[in-house]
Amino acid sequence: MEINSFIKTLFERAQAAGYEASEAYYATGESFEVSVKGGEIVDYNVSSSIGLSFRALVDGKMGYASTQVLDEDAIDLLIEGAGGNARMIESEDEEFIFEGSKSYPEMNIYNPAIDEISAAAKIEMAKELEKKVLALNPLIKQVEMVQVASMGGEKRIVNSKGLDVSFRDNAIGCAAVAIAAEGDKVAVGVGYQYVRDPKQLNPDEAAERAVRDAVSGLNAAPVESGAYPVVLRNDVAASLLNCFSAVFSAERAQKGLSLLKGKEGSEVAAKALTIVDDPLDVKALASTPFDAEGVATSRREIVSEGKLNTLLHNLKTAKKQGIESTGNASKGSYASPVGIAPTNFYIVPGEADVEALCRQAGNGLLITEVEGLHSGANQISGDFSLGAKGYRIENGEVTATGGAAEKNGAVSRRQIVSTLHKNSPRKCSEGNFISYIRMKPSQWQHLFPALYHALIAF
Repeated sequence: MEINSFIKTLFERAQAAGYEASEAYYATGESFEVSVKGGEIVDYNVSSSIGLSFRALVDGKMGYASTQVLDEDAIDLLIEGAGGNARMIESEDEEFIFEGSKSYPEMNIYNPAIDEISAAAKIEMAKELEKKVLALNPLIKQVEMVQVASMGGEKRIVNSKGLDVSFRDNAIGCAAVAIAAEGDKVAVGVGYQYVRDPKQLNPDEAAERAVRDAVSGLNAAPVESGAYPVVLRNDVAASLLNCFSAVFSAERAQKGLSLLKGKEGSEVAAKALTIVDDPLDVKALASTPFDAEGVATSRREIVSEGKLNTLLHNLKTAKKQGIESTGNASKGSYASPVGIAPTNFYIVPGEADVEALCRQAGNGLLITEVEGLHSGANQISGDFSLGAKGYRIENGEVTATGGAAEKNGAVSRRQIVSTLHKNSPRKCSEGNFISYIRMKPSQWQHLFPALYHALIAF
């Protein structure tokens, strides 16, 4: 059945069933992936998908149901499924079907040039990327995998209160995993890049990053426990922010599961720290003109010069606190219930680049990789215990790789558990930051007390 006819009929039957309000969340997707190893295609996947999630207010409760088939039978199943789901809900929280914002931002995040790139061209790009990785350094003995991928899709929200919004986006990217070997030493490096403009895609950068990290890892050696000035490379800093981003969720705070509960308007970090959620950045991959409830999105400073301005809200959590939604309603997939998540979440960069930060550190460590973020980090308490790799910094210059050999592996690593202590603010660029970290393998680390006490310096 054609999508508009399907939604129209669905809403008519929902109204006839006595549902107070109804909404359809429609999503389509297309993806292409090719992986190459040894000059041969080892994985090739082209797929497309559609899905529709239906939710309805039934006696004040929100019920959900979903389908990937748009026919008469699906309509009956959606009506029955959403009603049954709603009747099982015990929560007394007020739920909403949103009538729409006054206006929506105009965003150009779909690039037809990506769809015009042929499968043959993408395959050739992957093969050339593998050749590039192998040619960059004789210590690269194998390319575990190279991949070229493109993806795109459309999202549309329509409801019985008059809302009808949609957008389309796409992206393309590549990735390489290089393996370096020398004697009995082995190290792995990864490089990747994803963009919205194919003219900006540079596979050479991914190749060089993978090779550089793999080769440098061959010289890994143990680093003694102690107090070090530490510089976190921007991707490591971003990984940590991503790992703990859930503490900014108002839903988690209202359930007592966030260290930031009740901290709005308070200083939680150094004045040099500003954290932004920007769904309107057309170059980023999580951009959207509206959230999963149809609320118009906007750029927001969540933390401004150390002060927590707001948590991330959807309509339900905003109503509880008597404020407006921040436009951060989110769905993990079309079939998921509405939750809360950031979009393009980042730390506003300072002025100094990584070389300048290393000069400020003097003698310390540059951390380029952390491991165990999902198993070794507790988003509720803020505790984490992570493995890490990086380089020594001596007299302000990056020198040898730092690490410690695992008993049962050839790749040198070190289990580093950090305790941050207050120090004066520093500048940074591209999300890098510098802090003093006490390396004690037997202790736990609290991330957000570090933020509270201005230990992440920018």
